[in-house]
Amino acid sequence: MKPIAGLLTLFLVMNCVSCESGKKSGENPFFTEWTTPYGVPPFDEIRPEHFLPAIERGMSLHDAEIDAIATNNDDPTFENVILAFDRSGAMLAQTELIFGMLCAAENNAELQALQEQLMPQLAAHYDRILLDERLFARIRDLYERRESLSLDAEQQRLLEKTYRRFVRAGALLDKEQQARLKEINGELALAAVRFGNNLLAENNRFEMELSTDQLGGLPSDVQEAAREAARGRGKDAVVFTLHKPSMIPFLTYSSERSLRDSLYTAYLNRCNHGDEYDNKQLINDFIRLRTEKAHLLGYPSYAAYVVDDEMARTPEAVYELLEGIWTPALGRAKEELAEMEELFRKDYPDGEFASWDWWYYAEKLRRQKYALDESMLRPYFSLENVQSGIFFLANRLYGITFRPLIVPVYHPDVTAYEVLDADETHLGVLYFDFFPRAGKSQGAWCGNYVEQTYEDGVRKAPVVSIVCNFTPPVGNTPALLTLDETETLFHEFGHALHALFRDVKYRGLSEVEGDFVELPSQIMENWAFAPELLRQYAVHYRTGEIIPQSLIDKIRRSELFNQGFMTTELVAAALSDMDIHSIGTYEAFDPVAFEREALTGKRGLIPQIEPRYRYPYFSHIFDGGYSAGYYFYIWAEVLDKDAFEAFRESGDLFNKRIADDFRRKVLARGGEQAGMDLYRAFRGKDPDRIPMLRGRGLWDGPDPADSTAVQAPTMRPVPDGIQAEPIALDGALRRE
Repeated sequence: MKPIAGLLTLFLVMNCVSCESGKKSGENPFFTEWTTPYGVPPFDEIRPEHFLPAIERGMSLHDAEIDAIATNNDDPTFENVILAFDRSGAMLAQTELIFGMLCAAENNAELQALQEQLMPQLAAHYDRILLDERLFARIRDLYERRESLSLDAEQQRLLEKTYRRFVRAGALLDKEQQARLKEINGELALAAVRFGNNLLAENNRFEMELSTDQLGGLPSDVQEAAREAARGRGKDAVVFTLHKPSMIPFLTYSSERSLRDSLYTAYLNRCNHGDEYDNKQLINDFIRLRTEKAHLLGYPSYAAYVVDDEMARTPEAVYELLEGIWTPALGRAKEELAEMEELFRKDYPDGEFASWDWWYYAEKLRRQKYALDESMLRPYFSLENVQSGIFFLANRLYGITFRPLIVPVYHPDVTAYEVLDADETHLGVLYFDFFPRAGKSQGAWCGNYVEQTYEDGVRKAPVVSIVCNFTPPVGNTPALLTLDETETLFHEFGHALHALFRDVKYRGLSEVEGDFVELPSQIMENWAFAPELLRQYAVHYRTGEIIPQSLIDKIRRSELFNQGFMTTELVAAALSDMDIHSIGTYEAFDPVAFEREALTGKRGLIPQIEPRYRYPYFSHIFDGGYSAGYYFYIWAEVLDKDAFEAFRESGDLFNKRIADDFRRKVLARGGEQAGMDLYRAFRGKDPDRIPMLRGRGLWDGPDPADSTAVQAPTMRPVPDGIQAEPIALDGALRRE
């Protein structure tokens, strides 16, 4: 088959759709119907000053809708209570989606000020609704009569979820307790905004300017990227920053050990300097308030409160999974360290291997063991080629295609595509925003600007966005991705497919449990470096040469390389998250000392490995919606690796029948059933841990497909329950 890299026209219809909005200058776009193609937001008209009046009007309309439900003199019914509640607040929800996504991707001083003003107001608004005793009385009446209401399965689940949402928000508390809960929620909302803004400022203020004699070991493309970064800051110099596309190549290639130390130490100490951007007091505030909230709601800790609404159900189940991985992963990491120390001793006979040495000597070791390094691979992974690869994969699995669109965007870097289903019908719109900039948070995520809903029985298609911080193009050289960045794009594309395929009747059934939500994203990673797919998209950007089999073989042989380190730093972060949110009695504490004791003192984390995130910049758990939930990635990895076995066992990684099953039984269903029920419907069994352990190099036993295989303990079955609330403050799902 002909390789598709660089040839989007193989299945992208290249005619573009132009947009004419026709709005009057100065008119608030949130107050009028959008005439943009496919209902995308009119970003060319939206200004920061539009959000406050739009959100205030949205809250006012929502209040009126809630009051009408609560004061309805008719007997409560599914239609006049549950369905009416599910449909309420549409304008506010739409405005919030756009506001939250832009605050993450294109923030500025005006939006930051609005966040500080609006987030406590929004928290108070939702508290008024969820603690409205008139409304809850009608919901409770229906819940207590639910077995006699002749509801279908989706209606029954929506009723149960709605009732549980109110209970978890404090509807059963007395007035005094509810008043305190409102205060807590307002303080938490403001703390999250301040935490995120501090981190954004800290990321942007650091730079390491180097002279030409300090560039030892750095490839020419890394040097040129650093010069480009300096030009972006108005300097004729070489500048490295704390953004990972700048930092990781420096740590990987620089022979200047003291500079690696300076850069990585600055990264580790973000928001930990005792200045205006220090987050340690905010962390204390989070834990104090979250612990008090959990106690008010009848839970011993905030972790217990969060996990009760997830597949795991209890912190003990989470710890059982994480601790079971920790010991073999740390042991593997120590073996990796021993190999690298042999190389280190040749350079520094009397030195001590440190955390800022890991990337540098891991790359040296990879070259030595596999004759492989990133610099020889990246020309085959241009951003255009990798994007072609994900489009090709989606087409092979699901028959969908992607057509470039000309629509309003919020930044010149952003591109958009219409997504067409196999029958050429409109499925949704997908934005891509790939490169770092000052107003963008670090990391990668996927979220909605418009959510999939139904209006008058007609499906309203979603508008989805993938946001990344990839290595940008330099001069005439296109953006060349690392293997990690390539895998990240596959990951976020999985989230996007989940959103695009969703076909759920009720808004309240759109979301899945947090520890299930990473299944659709992480399963896509399994295809990223499969030889069958690499031969389709990994094409040298200059020569057009398909990636040779020799390089594919090296990638495959090295796929477990450094897995001990990567698993240990990931699980360390998940454990530190659970530990801090398992505090049962709050007393003021030093987060840095707490983390050190939890990981190094209690569990033996070696000093050469830092957790993937330290508390002062652990955005996922303090302002990103993953509090007591960073374990989601590991839990879902058990699911994704076991689910991918279905394709592997079939002998066809592009098996359309299995892909169609996955789409219909998992991706399209949202939260219409509990996550484990959705999984069993697709797989026909509970997930097995063995594929996950094997994928991380932690299992040497027989293959689970072998009928004689010794089965590892399966994940704890989950009783029928209620799925989690949306897990991210800005509606976005983040890469670990």
